[in-house]
Amino acid sequence: MLPDDDGANHAYPDSIAERITPMSAPATTRIGHVHLRVSDLDRAIAFYGDILGFHITQRFGTGAAFLAAGDYHHHIGLNTWDSLGATPPPAGHTGLYHTAFLFPDRAALGAVVARVLAAGLPLDGAADHGVSEAVYLRDPDNNGVELYTDKPQADWPRDASGALRMTNNRLDVRALVDFAHKVSQN
Repeated sequence: MLPDDDGANHAYPDSIAERITPMSAPATTRIGHVHLRVSDLDRAIAFYGDILGFHITQRFGTGAAFLAAGDYHHHIGLNTWDSLGATPPPAGHTGLYHTAFLFPDRAALGAVVARVLAAGLPLDGAADHGVSEAVYLRDPDNNGVELYTDKPQADWPRDASGALRMTNNRLDVRALVDFAHKVSQN
């Protein structure tokens, strides 16, 4: 079904699986970026830029900006096109649970978590998932944010049949931050 003239699909079929043949996405497929509606662009840029370390690659006046790590065109899009001054959606509704940002190693994760804590931002939680270490928080518009690093794939927990078995164990955030500090001193 193509969008109507107003750009919206007004009827979403209940039984998509019955209408199409299943397929697998190519193994190299990745999520390229997330684009978030925010109520205050400068405040969102301060969070994603000044605290998390992404840099602005393009700004579109006062209404939108793209941010990235490294030389990518953008990992994060922010806009106030229909959300300027708006409040977050109420709890218990559908929507994005969180956006996860993968850091290259434990030291980089610990360093960004140290910045989050130094800024006085509260954490929603932290976990050792067996495959990764993750810290959870909210951006200024109450969007969930996961900051994480993967463990070496050879160390991922598996059962006797070889199936992946993720965990949800406590992550010592202080030890993570201390590790990053120690690495930065060497």
